[in-house]
Amino acid sequence: MEKIPMTRAGYTALDEELKVLKSKERPEVIRAIAEAREHGDLSENAEYHAAREKQSFIEGRIKELEGILGRADVIDPAKMSGTIKFGATVTLVDEDTDEERTYQIVGEAEADIERGLLNIKSPLARALIGKDEGDSVEVRTPGGEKAYEVLSIRFV
Repeated sequence: MEKIPMTRAGYTALDEELKVLKSKERPEVIRAIAEAREHGDLSENAEYHAAREKQSFIEGRIKELEGILGRADVIDPAKMSGTIKFGATVTLVDEDTDEERTYQIVGEAEADIERGLLNIKSPLARALIGKDEGDSVEVRTPGGEKAYEVLSIRFV
C-alpha cells in the first residue's frame, strides 16, 4: 500500500471529520431511517430514500477517511529547511500581474486551493519542488503559460 504524505494539520482535520461522521452524522441518519420506516410504505417514502442516500454517502466517506488515515505518512514541515519540498509554505509573485499568492504544498487528501493548500501533484507544485528563493518558475496551466518568481519559503 502506498503511503499518503500529509501535514499534521491535514491529518488532524481529516481525523476530526471522521469522528464527527461516526459519532454524530451516522447515528442521526440511522434515527432518520427508523423514523421514516414508521411512516409505512417505503416505496413511496421520499424521507426514507433521502435518509438511505445520505447513509450511503456517510458510510462511503467513513471508509475513504479510514483508508486515507490508515496510510497517512505525517510529515512535520517545521523540521525541514532549504529548497521547496512537501510542506513548504511558498510566497510567489505572478511575473505578469505582480499579484502575490501564498501556498502550502500538501498531500492530495488535504488540498484546498481556496485556502492556499496546493496539491503536491498539481503542475504548479511539481514545478516548484527543488526551487529556491529568487528562482523563476514557468508553469503550463489550462489558461496558458504562467511565470512566477519565488519570493519566500517557510517551513512552519
